[in-house]
Amino acid sequence: MNEAANPGIVFWVLSAIILVTGFMVVSLKNIFHCAIALVLCLSGVAGIFVLLGAEFLAGAQVLIYVGAVAILMIFGVMLTSNLAGKKIIATTSNAMVAFFATVLFGGGTIVTIFMTDVWRYSSESLPIDNVMFIGKLLMTEFMLPFEVVSVLLLAAMIGAIVLARDEES
Repeated sequence: MNEAANPGIVFWVLSAIILVTGFMVVSLKNIFHCAIALVLCLSGVAGIFVLLGAEFLAGAQVLIYVGAVAILMIFGVMLTSNLAGKKIIATTSNAMVAFFATVLFGGGTIVTIFMTDVWRYSSESLPIDNVMFIGKLLMTEFMLPFEVVSVLLLAAMIGAIVLARDEES
């Protein structure tokens, strides 16, 4: 029994992991547990990219989001969790509003999925070299959005540095 797993079953398992851990991110009281759930959620998204044949995007997802952003959040939580002798606990004061917004958005998404014909398999084959194809698209057709996002990330980094430095210096 050395058969490959059914991609449909793997997709639904990964989707369930993403949904459950995504709900845990916004509903758990302990911030550290929320960060761990975020790592699992982002790992599930990387798994979906692998199923779609986008290995480069899956690797980027793991390196950038799981490896850098989530770990940075965990270190931030660990370093500031006992700030001024008080434990930081996340509060979910608008849980009912969030629940109804989630149900409304989820219902709308499900209705949209079943009412459109876009959600079928494409007969086109994937490019042989995904990285080369993505690079060509980023440097030709999507150059302006790529540069705008780069400038936005640079501005966010400078803003974070300005906010984080001491006021006395």
